[in-house]
Amino acid sequence: MKNEQAGARRWAALAITALVIAGDRISKAAIQHSMNAFDSVSVIAGWLRIVHTENPGAAFGVLAEGNPMLRSAVLIGVSSAVLVFVAWALWGRSGAGAGPLTRVALALILGGAVGNLYDRVLYGAVTDFIEVYHGAWSFPAFNVADSAITVGAALLMFDLLRGKRKPEPQAAFARK
Repeated sequence: MKNEQAGARRWAALAITALVIAGDRISKAAIQHSMNAFDSVSVIAGWLRIVHTENPGAAFGVLAEGNPMLRSAVLIGVSSAVLVFVAWALWGRSGAGAGPLTRVALALILGGAVGNLYDRVLYGAVTDFIEVYHGAWSFPAFNVADSAITVGAALLMFDLLRGKRKPEPQAAFARK
């Protein structure tokens, strides 16, 4: 019975990971095929727009100006290491005992990491297209994979900060 539950938990995590990867690939392909670089479409005037950008660097464009070969080696290496660690945490022996929120968080992070690593390996840059802005302020463009990583990290932090709940004591059976 325990093995069946562990198997079901692993399949659920795999399904979440696969959905994130699929959503990320489909949305990026749609942007790449329907918009030229730096084209933008307003979704909510003054707040949200779709803009086609290619980010060769890490989050927020960090390392975008560095040596392309070194940048790619570092970013692909770090992404691969994170992928292996998260997969091990999710599907290894220790992951089998993780709570449901932790498993969902790790599956979201894993799906997002795979989505961005795919772009980085195949294209040398990650397609970003969601931009939140107001007036002169704008948050750097991001994508579905980035969103999954961010939500997964937030869920993981929430789960870690709320602490482990102690099991409730079993009611003693009265003897007659």
